[in-house]
Formats: sequence, structure tokens, C-alpha cells
Amino acid sequence: MASTQGPHATQHIVDESTQGVPSFEASGGDWSEIAEEALRLGEERIVVNMGPQHPSTHGVLRLMLEIDGETVTEARCGIGYLHTGIEKNMEYRTWSQGPTFCTRMDYLAPLFQETAYSLAVEKLLGITQDVPERATVIRVLMMELNRVASHMVALATGGNELGATTIMMHGFNAREEILKIFELVTGLRMNHAFVRPGGVIQDIPPGALDTIRESLGTIRDYMGMLGDLMLANPIFKGRLVDVGHLSLAGCMALGITGPVLRSAGLPYDVRKSDPYCGYETYDFDVPTSTDADSFSRVVLRLEECYQSLRIVEQCADRLQAMGPGPVMVADKKVAWPAQLAIGSDGMGNSLDHIRQIMGTSMESLIHHFKLVTEGFRVPAGQVFQAVEHPRGELGVHLVSDGGTKPYRAHFRDPSFNNLQATALMCEGGQVADVVVAVASIDPVLGGVDR
Repeated sequence: MASTQGPHATQHIVDESTQGVPSFEASGGDWSEIAEEALRLGEERIVVNMGPQHPSTHGVLRLMLEIDGETVTEARCGIGYLHTGIEKNMEYRTWSQGPTFCTRMDYLAPLFQETAYSLAVEKLLGITQDVPERATVIRVLMMELNRVASHMVALATGGNELGATTIMMHGFNAREEILKIFELVTGLRMNHAFVRPGGVIQDIPPGALDTIRESLGTIRDYMGMLGDLMLANPIFKGRLVDVGHLSLAGCMALGITGPVLRSAGLPYDVRKSDPYCGYETYDFDVPTSTDADSFSRVVLRLEECYQSLRIVEQCADRLQAMGPGPVMVADKKVAWPAQLAIGSDGMGNSLDHIRQIMGTSMESLIHHFKLVTEGFRVPAGQVFQAVEHPRGELGVHLVSDGGTKPYRAHFRDPSFNNLQATALMCEGGQVADVVVAVASIDPVLGGVDR
């Protein structure tokens, strides 16, 4: 038997009876040195799968990690486990049916997909300036509430993945307040199909503004609790500070947007750089940081929530000042023939709506039938529309051949692009830091896979 002494009491033993097959005996020393000795001897490193069912991979993300001891030497993403064919399905549905599909992509931020798609269709139709102001303000109100709800889930699930259950509870409690508002306004907690080409399907119900204002105080209380739990917590900071680092150069090279980009110091926000829905008329700030790590992204998301609530208050004041009014374009070839309204059971159309289109206006009934069954025609052409999604820049590319359905519908989902940063953030770090880095990206796989 021949024995070769490795560094720090790590022995590499070759047993001649086993035809030279090496074995390792760890008798002390540091694990990194043992792994280094194994690497010097040409041994294979370990490849492990994290996900696609692991709770820290946001549902259905598969991470293929090559590890050397506890150090990640290579990290790759495996996606596609949640592919739903939404974009292709939209090409077989009318323009009006599009929001029902795209709202289900990133299921934590449905109102952004609906608005981006509707803005793009309105550009193709040439009716951007015809959308009533009240509808535009309602869109901004709902999107900013949705941004807060989405960030609350990001912080809540990120805390839960680190073992901080209290953070998860406060985050989801804050989101619950917003989902109650969504249910009051749209009739649904998620997947609303509330924003449609030409406006929104219905006005906010009586008393909704008072409910929203009352809820903002509760939401701020939960956000304050989250800040106290996270921002001064030495254990939390120990897990996040200087972890998942991604420089501005890396962000620019990979097309990263949203809080990850702003954590590297660039104040890029579509609401400021290319305003839509009148965002240039609202007073809000775009918070940034230069730390470019996971902790800075937590701080930024929390600060963005406060800025969104500022916008929500401005929207509520504007809606109250302008009073009731139309929320859909006047062109009956595009708009629904009568204002939709939720019934007394919270679902379906109200009896008043049904009576109007069925009993008092034959023309409305005909247009309603044609809109629902055939849809409206959109002039041939193509358009790209971007909005500032909670995870970054969401882009919509629509192509029309002049028919009643999109020839092509494609979405630039920010989670899809941001996931490219996984390797840069994780390689060279510890396995435990992979969970932190992925949580700081905040990917939603419904948007990634579509």
C-alpha cells in the first residue's frame, strides 16, 4: 500500500488491491483544502439540482449547481416548467380577449401586463389620446397598488426562504389589504382583465376611494414593521450584505432592469424616461443605491413601495376632484356598448347593464354581439410599448395584419432577462447564498416561461 500525505492531515490512499482506485480519508483540516486536493488530483466535482420543486426556487425554477465543497463553481438556470403558450394563444383570440391571457403571465403583477398590452393596441388603433382621463388615472392607481403588492410578496417570500417566518406574515398581511381593494374594484383578487383597449371595463364603485385611503394607513404600518424586522436585523443583514453582487457593467451587459439595475446606481425607470399614462404629471422619486447587493435591493423595494403609495394618494385626489365620468373610449366599434357593472353577488354583469343592452338599445345589442363574437379590426402595422413593471422593463411587441386578432404578440418579460444574472451573482459564493441571490432577483416563472 502506498500513502501520499496531502496538506493539513488529508490523506490520499491508494490500495493496490483495488487496482489504483483512490479513496480519501479526511482526518482534520479545512474542507476547502480537502476540495482543493481533490481538484488537484483530477477528481470530478459535484453537480446538484436545486428545484424545480425547491421552495427557494420560486416554484418551478431549476438551478443546476456545480459545487466544489460549499462553493458554487457554476450555476445554470433551467426554465420552461411553467410554459403555458400564452403568447401563441393570444394570436388565436380577438384583441379584446388579449388581456384575459396576458394577465396570467406574471401572476403577481397582472395589471401591468394588461395595461402594457392595452396601450400597445391603442397605439395601433390611433386612439391613445381618446382614452378618457378618468380611465388613465384608474390605471395608474391600480398599477401602483399592484407594485406594492408585488414587492410585498418579494420581501415576504425572500424572508421565508431565509427562515424568517415573521417577515413572511407581515408581507402577506400587507398584500392582503391590497387584494381586498382589487376585489372591490374589479371583482377579482388576481387575473383581473380589468384594463382593456380603450380604457377600463368599469368605474371604481362608490366608496372605493374612502376604502383605499383607510387601507393605506394599514399598509404603511405593515411596511414599517417589515422595515424594523429587516433593515436593522444583524442576522438578516449578515445573510444579505455583499451577497449576490452585480455591478452596473454586469447589469448593462445582460439587459438587467428594475430594482436590480437601480441597486447598481442607475436611476432608469420607464415612468421617468419614457412616460406613459401621464406619469410625468405625478410627483415621485426613483430610489437608487450603489451597493449592488441583495440587501440594497430589499431597501430599494421597500422605498419604492412608499413612493407608489405617494402616487396612489395623488390618484385618489384626482379621481375625487374630477367626479364621475366615462372610463372607455366613445367609439362604439371599439368600446363595450354600455358600461359594465358588477352584480349584487360580486360577479357577472349587473341587471341594469343587461337591461340596457337587451331592452333599450337594439344598436347596442348588435354591437355587443359583434364585439364579443368577432372583435374589432386593428389597422396593419406593428408597435412596441414598454411600462415599468415591479421587476423591471416590461415590453409588448404587437403585430397586426389588419384582422380581428394579433398576427404576433410577444412580451419582453423582465424576470426572463433578469434571470441571466444568476450565474454572475452565484458563482464563487456559497450554496446558501444562491437562495439569497435568486430571491433578490425576484423572478416570477409565470412571466419567464409564458
